[in-house]
This record gives sequence, structure tokens and C-alpha cells, in this order.
Amino acid sequence: MLFTKGSAIISFGKGAFPELVSSRKLEGCEERVTQEQNYVIEMRHITKEFGTFKANDNVNLQVKKGEIHALLGENGAGKSTLMNMLSGILEPTSGEIYLNGKVVKVTSPTAANRLGIGMVHQHFMLVDAFTVTENIILGSEKTHFGTLNKKAARKEIEEVSKRYGLSVNPDAYVRDISVGMQQRVEILKTLYRGAEVLIFDEPTAVLTPQEIDELITIMKELVKEGKSIILITHKLDEIKAVADRCTVIRRGKGIGTVNIKDVTSQQLADMMVGRAVSFKTAKKLAQPKEVVLDVQNLVVKENRGVEAVKDLSLQVRAGEVLGIAGIDGNGQSELLQALTGLRKVESGRITINGDDITNRTPRKITESGVGHVPEDRHKYGLVLDMTLAENIGIQTYYQEPYSKMGVLNYGEINEHARELIQEFDVRTVNELVAAKALSGGNQQKAIIAREVSRDPDLLIVANPTRGLDVGAIEFIHKRLIEQRDKLKAVLLISFELEEILNVSDRIAVIHAGKIVGIVDPNETSEKELGLLMAGYSLEDARKELAEVGETGE
Repeated sequence: MLFTKGSAIISFGKGAFPELVSSRKLEGCEERVTQEQNYVIEMRHITKEFGTFKANDNVNLQVKKGEIHALLGENGAGKSTLMNMLSGILEPTSGEIYLNGKVVKVTSPTAANRLGIGMVHQHFMLVDAFTVTENIILGSEKTHFGTLNKKAARKEIEEVSKRYGLSVNPDAYVRDISVGMQQRVEILKTLYRGAEVLIFDEPTAVLTPQEIDELITIMKELVKEGKSIILITHKLDEIKAVADRCTVIRRGKGIGTVNIKDVTSQQLADMMVGRAVSFKTAKKLAQPKEVVLDVQNLVVKENRGVEAVKDLSLQVRAGEVLGIAGIDGNGQSELLQALTGLRKVESGRITINGDDITNRTPRKITESGVGHVPEDRHKYGLVLDMTLAENIGIQTYYQEPYSKMGVLNYGEINEHARELIQEFDVRTVNELVAAKALSGGNQQKAIIAREVSRDPDLLIVANPTRGLDVGAIEFIHKRLIEQRDKLKAVLLISFELEEILNVSDRIAVIHAGKIVGIVDPNETSEKELGLLMAGYSLEDARKELAEVGETGE
């Protein structure tokens, strides 16, 4: 058992808990009353096994009423598994869960809702074709003489929304609202069902910076109302901004619980990963060689037929990382899809090592020496129901030694996957598990392993560390620099300015489908990049900064 005293962590053995004094049944949830009632939630000695694999191994967690308690760990550390047991999606192999000092057996999400436990999932569980109201009441419909009373439900949702500052149109269709608004709907779902303990699973993974700020405000308001929040995350800055305490899990085991005010981000990162973590990617000065990717006067339309990429030109050389910075929706996705054969080029020219690949098929483009780590790993990077080995081999399965005369050689496919799993530290039971069973970070590592192992001349990488922990980020950044140092060309598209500044040798800023400036990361700043991203020319941006007494450096 782990408690905190100041910044110290005190450990107690299994025998330290009070004896159980009575037992009874309540609302389908088995309860046993104990003498210990200091915490709203306690998870004691929780172990969850999948076959021979222990996702959680004797983990303890204690959450106080009215606090925001962060659950920190690397991708695949067992955070979501632990919370899936608290929310009734999974049941522990061993261990006990206490609610307000009483042992409860949470057998289903419905049982969790009855106990006042609600989970806001990372991947929203909403029906696009339903309205906000219909999504919130789904599964908890209130009827009057057998008829759904949607009007009363709508009124109640408006009241809950107003109380907690969760403004959202109850009549809007989910398909028509932003990701941030969809998350508010998920939060309202839990509150509508009477949740007193809310579990947020990686809530900021798909949000804009403004939406993240709004969510932090919402969480603080919820705890003021007496709610308790468990925040599953790996983002240290958000933990420092919003959490009261933090429990760290590493490879399924509890490492410790600390008061946030008593620790630094560096200490949290080191606890999470188990070693000293560097937030700055070490790299030598780039030595660019010949042009690998040459894009000239490119025009690409988006789905509505409007030009998203407008007369865009850029070059990426062997031995450099060119980062593309910009606000989401300024043509990055369309540019990426045109370069990789997923979208038609209206006009202009794309060459790889002098070879014109404009409007070639994706396979022909990859065979010309292009690796692609897509912006959406689920939609474009993986076939989630296929095995990890099949996903790793999906670009090369038709080539020898992985197949011969149309017959797949699974022995070679699986052996190749095992080698890459070890080299790229993909944490999995084995190569035969379904890709959907891996954490997001390990899915990303698998994609990068697949693309890098083909030794492409050009590696196109989009938002490679979105939703990943600091250890995985450090690993992926090192791999990108390794490719650069092998005299490969790397095109990095990212919405994270810190990542762009950290990894890139040159930065091209895109606005409204055009490159508005190319700068040296050592001679610019986030403020200068922000002005460029807003549409300023490089000259005007530097003039603006000079007027307020700042420079780009």
C-alpha cells in the first residue's frame, strides 16, 4: 500500500488493512463494510492477467474526495486497464475495490453508473447520427407510461450543462459538432447518470490548445462541486497544471504516489520511464546533400472541391529534417495525401530523386523510396483486427522472402515482426496479437518500425508523437534523427511547435495552403512561428516582434 507524507512515499504490506466486519448485497453490487473510509476510491492489490501476461500487478490506488488524481504512465503501462476495472468494463483477477470505505464488486458499466462512477473514454462512444440529447440519454432513457419523455430529458440536460459550465446545443447532431464539444457530451453523459467519480482517459489527446484550457477549467469546476476526478495521462504539463496528487504506474506495477506541488516534471518523467529522460533531442548539425523530394507549384483540392494546397513549392534534402508547422486545417492533410498517393494532384509536380511520382498509386510511391507514418494511425496506418505481424508486413508481404508465387510465408513474416518488435521496443505479448490490443504508443512504434525497416530515401511523418508519453516521444525523435544521420530525407508535419523546434533542421510554415516562410529553428521562436502561422509574411512577423522589443531568437 502506498501513501504520501510530503514528497515521501510510504509503503505498507498487505496485512496493513483493517479486517472486514460485515457483508451484504446492494443493487446487484456486492458490498462489504470496512472501518477504513478515508478515500472515495481505493483499489487494493489489483492484478489483471490476460493469459500469462499481467497488465496490472498488485497495483494500489487511493483517491480522495474532491481531488484531481492523475494516473501517470507510459503507453501500455496498464493505466486504462486499471480504470477499465474501476468502470466495470473488466474484472480484476485479484484484489478489491472500495467505494467510500465499502468493498464493491463492479460487474459492468451499468453497475459502475449505479455506484456513481463514470468514465470519459479517449475514443468517444457516441452515435454520429443522433443528437446530443439522444446520445446523453442512450441507455438511461426516462419514459412516461412507456413513452420516451425526450422533452424532460432535454430540460434536465440543459440544467446539468448550465450548472457545470458545459455549454453545448442539445439539439445538434454529434456529427456536426467539434471534437471538443463531443467530449463535453461524453462528460455530460456521466453527470446525467449521477457520477460522483469521473475517470478521464487521455482527455486531451485530440484537443486543440484552446480546448485543453477549457477542459482544465471544467475539471476544476467539477471538483469545486465535490466531484472526484481520476485523470489518465502522460502529459506532464497538464498534470502540473491541474492535478493534486499523482500515482505512477510502470509496466503494470505501482511505482508511487506523490503530491504534485512537491515534484518537478523531470522527476515525474523519470519515475514514469524508470531512467533519466531528456526533453531535448541531442543531434549534431545537419549536413544536407542532394534534393530527394522536390515539390513544385502543387495544387490539391479538399473534399468539397475547394483548393486546400495552393501553388505550393518545397524541397527536402538527404540528411535533413524539414518540419512543416501550421494550424490544423491549412492544407497539411491534403499535402500529405497528395505526396503519398491518397489524393489527386490537380496541377504541379512531385519528384523523388528526380523521378516524377505525381498521381502514382500509393504502392508505386512507396516502391519509389517513400516511407509514410500517417497522421491517423487507426484510419491509415493499421488494420486493427489483423495481427501485429501482418501489420508490420503489410507493405512488403508480396515480396520475397515473405511470399512466393502468391503464397504467404508466415514463418518469415512472423520472424521479421519479432526482430522489429525487439529493435523498436514494441511492448506486446507476442507478434500474433491483434493490433487493436496494443496501446497507442506501441501501435505508433510498430508503424515506425515497419516504415523505417524498408530503408526509404524519404520518410514522411505526420504528428508522430500525438498522444504519446515522454519516453515514447524521446524514442521516436531519436529514430527520426537517426534516419537523417543516415542521409535520408525526413519531412515532419506536426501541430506541436515544441516538436517542430526540437527535431527540425529547417521549418516551413504553412498558412491557407501556402508556404509563407522558411526559417532556421535556431533563429526563430514560438512567437515568430505563431505570427507566420496566422498568415504574416516573414518580414512582417519580424517587424512586429521588433516593435515590441522581441526577436525571433
